[in-house]
Amino acid sequence: MRIKRVFLIVLDSFGIGEMPDAADYKDVGSNTLGTIAASEVYHTPNMKKLGLYNIEGVSCCESENSPAGAFARMKEASRGKDTTIGHWEIAGIISEQAMPTYPEGFPEDVLNTFEKETGRGVLCNRPYSGTEVIKDYGEEHLKSGKLIVYTSADSVFQIAAHEDIIPVKTLYEYCRIAREILQGEHGVGRVIARPFIGKAPDFQRTKNRHDFSLIPPSNTMLDYIKNAGMSVIAVGKINDIFAGKGITKTSSIQNNDDGMRQTEEIAETDFQGLCFVNLVDFDMLYGHRNDIDGYAKAVTRFDSWLGGFLNKMRDEDVLIITGDHGCDPGTPSTDHSREYTPLLVYGKAVRENCDLGTRNSFSDIAATVLEMLGIPGKTGGTGFFNEIKR
Repeated sequence: MRIKRVFLIVLDSFGIGEMPDAADYKDVGSNTLGTIAASEVYHTPNMKKLGLYNIEGVSCCESENSPAGAFARMKEASRGKDTTIGHWEIAGIISEQAMPTYPEGFPEDVLNTFEKETGRGVLCNRPYSGTEVIKDYGEEHLKSGKLIVYTSADSVFQIAAHEDIIPVKTLYEYCRIAREILQGEHGVGRVIARPFIGKAPDFQRTKNRHDFSLIPPSNTMLDYIKNAGMSVIAVGKINDIFAGKGITKTSSIQNNDDGMRQTEEIAETDFQGLCFVNLVDFDMLYGHRNDIDGYAKAVTRFDSWLGGFLNKMRDEDVLIITGDHGCDPGTPSTDHSREYTPLLVYGKAVRENCDLGTRNSFSDIAATVLEMLGIPGKTGGTGFFNEIKR
């Protein structure tokens, strides 16, 4: 059967258990799915139907007798556990070296250059929680006009500024300056604008966050699909993660609900190619804040939406659900975790109850999407469409 449209949905941080090298990342014992599945508010009958609990190594819930699609456990081949590396690998690039992180803050020469080019001083320069950093440095920022620069366990350079002091457009320009500085040795995955509003001690981050990512070092499945004359529709922060490369249309989202709504609207249109979706609330609002019930409720809400979406899929559609890393809200850490991710594949063209075991790379997804759409392209993965098609 010919595949016309692929919907690839990334549940940001939806890990399903520690990888063998989790100790290298201080993530032994991490299991995002295992943690949230123990919540009383967790309920995912539709992902169960697709085979989530039939995946190798998943034992937190009862398995499905005959799953409706194909399923697998995905191993990350890249060195890292962040959003950029995870998504790049899903799209076909395996990163042999981890992107730089700064547990002691950024070097003086980087900050000196940044201060010189922006004309503003810097506060903090440490790994910090995004909500806590504006509590601790917000008032000083208001008085001095200095930018709050901070990082995390991920490869990020984050700039927080009050919208009354630094207009959003100006903050974005400062981020572009930082992006130009942070290349090569200091090529962090993302420079992130973190605007906030309000008065102390009740500062609040706004929806005007924007990520400035590195440009992918080589072509991804997105480029191959676009170059073949098909659509690559990005929903959520996909466009930011790939710096716009290989994307034909993009739309930002306010939250998971908005992302799901937009995905459903896109499904009602006629296009040929890929709709690539990131739902970030799982990670941003719940994983990083160790909110187990909040994470469980968000997944339950997604699963409820999923039931309706499955019924609206066309015969030439395929749905792929996966994750990009873990972020176990039940561990003391508030950072990402080095975990396997799930793979669920569903559509009229996909065989039922097809166990793909454990795959060696997220980039098997990219190879398979290209196979489905009949497009040649070089990826770091091995396609499995022949194994799952009817």
